Amino acid sequence: MTEKMAFETNKAAVLGGPYSQAIIHNGIIYVSGQGPIDPNTNQLLTGSVEQETERSLENIRIILEEAGSSLSNVLRVTAYLLNMGEYGRFNDVYRRYFPENSPARSCIQAARLPFDIRVEIDAIAYI
Repeated sequence: MTEKMAFETNKAAVLGGPYSQAIIHNGIIYVSGQGPIDPNTNQLLTGSVEQETERSLENIRIILEEAGSSLSNVLRVTAYLLNMGEYGRFNDVYRRYFPENSPARSCIQAARLPFDIRVEIDAIAYI
C-alpha cells in the first residue's frame, strides 16, 4: 500500500474530531492520541492515573487489533501525562502492556490535556 489510508473502527471510541483514529501507510499504522474514553459509550472515564493509563492503552490495543496489528508490533509510543509526579504509577500499568521488547518511547508532562484527562497516549506500529 503506497497511499495513506484513514482507519476507523466502531469498536473504539469515536469522538468526531477532525482526525482519524489511525492512518495506515506502507504497512505502518499511526494511532492518534487515545485517552480514557469508554469505546462502548464514548463517555470520558476519568479516574486515577492507573485507570486512565489502562483505558488509553486498551483503546490503542483495540484499534491495532482491528487494523490487523497488535501491541507486540508497536515500534514507538508517546505518552502525555498531566502530572509527571505520577510517572512511576503510569509505568507500573505500562509495563503490563509491554512486558518485553518495549517500544521506543517519549513521555512528557503536558500543561493541559483535552477534557482535563490525566493521560493521552499515541502509538506507531507495523501491520
